[in-house]
Amino acid sequence: MRLDVNRFYRACNPTKTLDKGKSKDVQLYVDFSSVRGGKIIDTLTRRISRCDVNESCCQLFTGHIGCGKSTELLALKANLQRKGFYVVYFDSSVSLDLADVNVTDILLAITHEVVQSLKANRITFKSGLFKDLLGGIQQLFPSIDLDIKTEVEICLGIAKIIAQTKDSPTLHNQLKQYLEPRITSLLNAINQDILIPAKKKLTDEGKKGLVVIIDNLEKMDNTLRTGDYTQAEYLFVHRGDKLKQLNCHTIYTMPLVLRYSDSFTNLTDLFGQSPGNLPMVPVGLQDGSEYDEGVRLLQEMVMKRAFPGVSWEQSKGLINLVFDNADTFRRLCLVSGGHVRNLLRLLCSCMDIEEPPLSRECIEKVIKRERNNCMFLDDKEWNLLRQIVKQKNLGGNRQDQEEYQRFIRHLLVFEYYLDDESWFNVNPILIERKEIKNHL
Repeated sequence: MRLDVNRFYRACNPTKTLDKGKSKDVQLYVDFSSVRGGKIIDTLTRRISRCDVNESCCQLFTGHIGCGKSTELLALKANLQRKGFYVVYFDSSVSLDLADVNVTDILLAITHEVVQSLKANRITFKSGLFKDLLGGIQQLFPSIDLDIKTEVEICLGIAKIIAQTKDSPTLHNQLKQYLEPRITSLLNAINQDILIPAKKKLTDEGKKGLVVIIDNLEKMDNTLRTGDYTQAEYLFVHRGDKLKQLNCHTIYTMPLVLRYSDSFTNLTDLFGQSPGNLPMVPVGLQDGSEYDEGVRLLQEMVMKRAFPGVSWEQSKGLINLVFDNADTFRRLCLVSGGHVRNLLRLLCSCMDIEEPPLSRECIEKVIKRERNNCMFLDDKEWNLLRQIVKQKNLGGNRQDQEEYQRFIRHLLVFEYYLDDESWFNVNPILIERKEIKNHL
């Protein structure tokens, strides 16, 4: 068998998200749930499926950036569709400015995506309350041409608001000042004019309900807002009650750092459950030994991209077409720390240097470059990282909370979950820096 290098390179694109709703992506998908603490998408599905027809379930989902959340959420979408739900999935980073996002931005984006999806499926409805609300915005911002002469133009009107305010901080702030005092009216308009009629029409067509999945909100800036709380705390804790009031099932992704903040207890109380969490694929255990099953699953993921449709048992005999030997392959998986996107990124970097089979020399060259490119850290931070390597936890000093959150956000520290136990470890690329390695 021959390796199609160009196809393999494209399949390893670290920015590509697999969609299990597409047959060509199904053969590339690897189920890591056995080493990640269980099937999180099954849990999310059960919570929605068990709701009464008149109930709405609001859930949060989190994990390290790049660990595979979008892939799992698209798998969740496919799973729910098979069960008879109508699902609207969208990438919030496309329509929203995640450097400055507030609850009304999210509500408008959800409204736009739902209406757009329903229209594409020829499900239409009239809007009275929402038309009045858009009319008020038109009067306040005459520069935004909403063209709301007919009620069916609601989707285009919202799209224009989102587009023009996203690129103008001044307009964005004015819109916020206008909508925040009217948020109850906004929610009422969304529910009464759009979501409730949409659910009725979907039910008439045999659907079990409407689910909206809002992805990539975890990428929002961790900046402080008025009141000395972060943007994530503002949205999910201080304004989370508003996000819960939509009359449909909703799943929001949230920044992982919220799990390690003082607001986490309030967050779980507000949403009634802990957020679903997608940890890293463990390539090592707490005692420092290597974890073969985690490494094997990562290797299977790579080989599926090299030879789509070929089983793992068959592709094991083809490793020499991709790497010079099995040890080189294992080294690459171990140094990724089980971070799926990082593994693919390292692999693509190697293929930028040489053609497969990739040599150990090439792998080490890329690893060294990554190691030297690590962000600047001061003496206190290096000391905290050394403690994490030794203790496999984040410690108990509240004064270090800000540093721990920074480590997590910048992928310097990874979380793992296996056999009902969780632990932390430093990104292996960083462990090989002399600041850590020489002190172990």
